[in-house]
Amino acid sequence: MSKSKSIYSCTECGGQALKWQGQCPHCQAWNTLVEVVSDRVTSRFVALPEISRIENLNEVVTGEDARYSTGILEFDRVLGGGLVHGGVVLLGGDPGIGKSTLLLQSLCHMSIMRNVLYVSGEESSRQIALRGKRLALDVQTVNLLAEIQLERIQRLLIEHRPDVVVIDSIQTVYSSALQSAPGSIAQVRECAAQLTQLAKATGICVILVGHVTKEGALAGPRVLEHMVDTVLYFEGDTHSSFRLIRAFKNRFGAVNELGVFAMTERGLREVSNPSAFFLSHHGNKVPGSCVMVTQEGTRPLLVEIQALVDDARSLNPRRLSVGLEQNRLAMLLAVLHRHAGIPCFDQDVFVNAVGGVKITEPGADLAVLLAVVSSLKNKALPTKMVVFGEIGLAGEVRPVQRGQERLKEAAKLGFIQAIIPVANKPKYEIPGIEIFLVERVEDAVAKIC
Repeated sequence: MSKSKSIYSCTECGGQALKWQGQCPHCQAWNTLVEVVSDRVTSRFVALPEISRIENLNEVVTGEDARYSTGILEFDRVLGGGLVHGGVVLLGGDPGIGKSTLLLQSLCHMSIMRNVLYVSGEESSRQIALRGKRLALDVQTVNLLAEIQLERIQRLLIEHRPDVVVIDSIQTVYSSALQSAPGSIAQVRECAAQLTQLAKATGICVILVGHVTKEGALAGPRVLEHMVDTVLYFEGDTHSSFRLIRAFKNRFGAVNELGVFAMTERGLREVSNPSAFFLSHHGNKVPGSCVMVTQEGTRPLLVEIQALVDDARSLNPRRLSVGLEQNRLAMLLAVLHRHAGIPCFDQDVFVNAVGGVKITEPGADLAVLLAVVSSLKNKALPTKMVVFGEIGLAGEVRPVQRGQERLKEAAKLGFIQAIIPVANKPKYEIPGIEIFLVERVEDAVAKIC
């Protein structure tokens, strides 16, 4: 019997090296090489065509991709309109966040019109049946397979040809052609590649459930995210009833699309008005609160930005932001001092985005500064006013994308005033909302002081 040979595999890109190195020679990442047993794949279940031919791109037949509605509108929105024929979706999230619940609910809706299959590698058939009964789901037409061996799963998929199959989870599936344990880098990469190849060859839509590491990234090699068509993350605090599902990669739709759900006793329920979720409800006007309109994919969302400015009790004033980039907060405070003449060098500044949403776009700059000024001056802003705009280092207020759609969303929710950049002046009048155009930071501060 030949002796097993050890190699070192990168957890980020899946590259291999014969000896350990501090830096991966393929992706240049540090401290990502781990020792694994060298595996040699002896067989491939799905064979590639022996002869390939070159096609002219102009002669390729194109058309709209056939989509399967999941029966959950928020899930369809994040997917770009539904599941694509032959597409591969990777859904990741923390343990207990609701991944299996969401997919089981989706399969129950789709099973009315489609042939669906739930492949479970973590739970027994009895556990899944108990969950369906607890959620009061109609599971009569949902097929279930409790199996973790890749070759058996492939054989049954080719035999029964379901329209949609869920693999829960990819870390539990193993191939008998490899010697490593389930969940290892080689197993995850090989099983995902085989299932992706099968999906493209047969047209079966495959949904892979992925575990996440303690840092929040998907477990396994980074190449796993490159193989699939769509990467979704399920986010939320386990102590809160609200859940967010976000698209980070989508070959068939918009990225950074957001879906909002509420966890109830009957499973996940769609939130019809997400903007109300990200707005806190004050009885009276309070200083330090400013409402902005952010853009998540194709959806405008109203989010409340809260700021608290207090005298510093130490030589190093604190700059803390939750849901916003902390380095950008320090830059905005410097712009506020230089161009608006409002110093905060001796103040502790805390900024928070209500509802746990993470705002990455620079369109929140103006709302952050006005919330800080409101708290510092102890002067409340109008409750029915929205703000958006990017701020440059020279003090100018720069435009943001989709300004017209943002204003329409604010007007629809009853807001009557808006402070926006001059370049975002709407082409057509929006009924019910008064617009104040600003060109520089000092102009915006003068509007509220």
